[in-house]
Amino acid sequence: MGRSSECVKVVVRCRPLNSDEKRDKREMIVDMDWQTGGVTLHAGSKASTDPPKSFAFDAVFPPDSRQDDLYQQTAAPIIENVFEGYNGTIFAYGQTGTGKTFTMEGVNEPPELRGIIPRAFHHIFDLIDSRGGQTTEFLVRASYLEIYNEEVRDLLSRQVVNKLDLKEDPSTGVYVKDLTSYVVKSVKECDKLRNFGADNRHVGATKMNADSSRSHSVYTITVESCETRPDGTSSIRMGKLNLVDLAGSERQAKTEATGERLKEATKINLSLSALGNCISALVDGKSKHVPYRDSKLTRLLQDSLGGNTKTVMVANMGPADWNYDETISTLRYANRAKNIQNKPKINEDPKDAMLREFQEEIARLREKLQGRPGGGG
Repeated sequence: MGRSSECVKVVVRCRPLNSDEKRDKREMIVDMDWQTGGVTLHAGSKASTDPPKSFAFDAVFPPDSRQDDLYQQTAAPIIENVFEGYNGTIFAYGQTGTGKTFTMEGVNEPPELRGIIPRAFHHIFDLIDSRGGQTTEFLVRASYLEIYNEEVRDLLSRQVVNKLDLKEDPSTGVYVKDLTSYVVKSVKECDKLRNFGADNRHVGATKMNADSSRSHSVYTITVESCETRPDGTSSIRMGKLNLVDLAGSERQAKTEATGERLKEATKINLSLSALGNCISALVDGKSKHVPYRDSKLTRLLQDSLGGNTKTVMVANMGPADWNYDETISTLRYANRAKNIQNKPKINEDPKDAMLREFQEEIARLREKLQGRPGGGG
């Protein structure tokens, strides 16, 4: 099966003015054209001599866009790809307080405000209901981790203090050693794990966001499918979906972070800077070395940026004039990312498929029951 290259898909979402910005009569400086994917950033009336900056992306979502519109255009195709055996990654990037967690998680009620992660759960089990049958069976696994102060933590562990190591396997790539993984059989079970993990995740208040994520989180869903052919042989495919909510980049002068919050912010900014360096190295055409090892985040996302994965980046930004510097930085970051080339391939008959282990165990038990230890089942 050929491995054709494709670019990382990049979309931009702008949140509405928040209550503080409305109270302070902040100026809207972002224009979006959803038909062309264009974004125009104005300097605002205080710096009106600066010309507008224009960018083009795969899609744009203005402040009045709906959660379902974003999901259908960005995430839904990735979920379909995962069922074909591809790996997929969806990650939200942006300044703190721009709506990354709302994009990825949303709120549970009303249902129309649910984000990408809970919608993906429903989509996955709807597909299993429609595609499963006598000749096809599915197995779904879930794990949830965070990177906090450059340490990887298992959010599904019952141990409050846990620090895991990143390892690398020649055939499967970078993985987290001893990360908890649960077999899930319903949306309800996925939601239960998500809620348990979210309660363990580090959040804290800054001046820009009362519930600021102080860590990067990765919720991973692995979908295995086994199809039995007419001749009795079987084929296993395994797709892995990474749902990534990055902590926000922030400036201490605006967040007024001190103490532990400032230490967290420094680590967050360092890892996001490492991510930016990897993006730059991947697209400049000159670098032979991509510095994935500079942070835990970039090592974990290594396959999503320049590797064997279909990737969507949702760049989140604010519309107000006082965030001009952060917004132009986000747009430039996203503009570079859309030039990253990935080479996704279907994962057929992978060695680490759990379905294969189950099948072999059933065959062994069947042989024992038949009293033929060395025979076929």
